[in-house]
Amino acid sequence: MFECAGLKIAMANAEEYLKEKADYITTSNNESGVAKAIRKFVFNEE
Repeated sequence: MFECAGLKIAMANAEEYLKEKADYITTSNNESGVAKAIRKFVFNEE
């Protein structure tokens, strides 16, 4: 699935091989990484 994605986002606590293939690395799941990625790429917030 990661190979087919247009924009590849990995969590900071993801396996290293995923982070190497990612276009962007967000914070960990304990730091609301999914919400931060949504704000950045969906709502264009920094």
